[in-house]
Amino acid sequence: MLVTGGGTLVAGQALVAKYTDAVTDESLLAPIQAQPAQAAEVAEVKSDIDGSVNILLVGIDPRDDQTAPLADSIVIAHIPRDRHTAYLFSIPRDLRVDIPAFKASGTGADRTKINAAMAYGSRLGDGKFSPAQGFQLLAATVGNVTGIKRFDAGAIVNFGGFKKIVEAMGGVEMVIDMDVKSEHLGPDGKTRERIARCRNDHTSASCAHPYTGPQKFYKKSDKPVRMQAWEALDYVRQRYGADMDDYDRQRHQQQFIKAMAKQAMSRDVVTDPGKLLAVMDAAGGSLTFSGNGHTVLEWAMELKSLNVDDMITVKLPGVGINEGRYLGEQFEPEVADFFKALAEDRVPGFLLDHPTFINETN
Repeated sequence: MLVTGGGTLVAGQALVAKYTDAVTDESLLAPIQAQPAQAAEVAEVKSDIDGSVNILLVGIDPRDDQTAPLADSIVIAHIPRDRHTAYLFSIPRDLRVDIPAFKASGTGADRTKINAAMAYGSRLGDGKFSPAQGFQLLAATVGNVTGIKRFDAGAIVNFGGFKKIVEAMGGVEMVIDMDVKSEHLGPDGKTRERIARCRNDHTSASCAHPYTGPQKFYKKSDKPVRMQAWEALDYVRQRYGADMDDYDRQRHQQQFIKAMAKQAMSRDVVTDPGKLLAVMDAAGGSLTFSGNGHTVLEWAMELKSLNVDDMITVKLPGVGINEGRYLGEQFEPEVADFFKALAEDRVPGFLLDHPTFINETN
């Protein structure tokens, strides 16, 4: 969507039209009450893009149709009625929630971590899984948490393919807001060696951190630094360290989305047909999008005045639930007030009154 915004719409129309079918799957936002046979009919119900809008973005690891997808990253973009900016906030993947029963996958209701909702909903039977079907249950679960009755658009991003998008753009510039050591990769970008006793052990607590040897180190910076694709993806997925947790990871993922949007709309990309084509090719292999009956191009038209530099990343305070063992995360009580402001399209006023909800490094 963002590639065609910011005054480059005319040049990108033919290109976007070519790739619209490749990335679009309207079943993502079909209500979970709908039978599979009804999903196509539901998806064709089209309304004007009006008022404030909420877009659900879900990042998953590379998966085949025989592996249940997990929602590794859950981000919501709230765009007010005036369309001048966007507010990004994350739902912790360990948030303990009530997941509804889902007839399409044959799963019952459960109370567990929210990232399981996509895996539950994706079950097709016979050992097959569908991320698009899983998105339906995840969207309903996130909606119950946030009060968003139905998302205006949604997308699934495959992290492996997303890496190719960053590569096509020649990397991405980000401020590194804290020192971070990679749990998974060495300085050369290769996967670190596994501790010998953990090579065949993927479940015991003693092997929760099974890697050994030199680690890739990301040094805190005051100014944006250009990161290669593998560095950016590795950096925003880290959550282990003496001074960091999953809330830091959420912030870094929001910063990454903002940096990606800015890079995609830069002159370096939109005025270079070869680079733009490479970005769209990569997007076609990593992105699944539903615009609630509206095409990518229509959404680009709607959001063309959005100022990426003014995007605000929001942190929702939470705390761990420990009852003899770690059960997940829960939001602090004041988050309910944020969700109320979200429903009433008064997020800017809420943040003005609650500045601690705004990430210091936007």
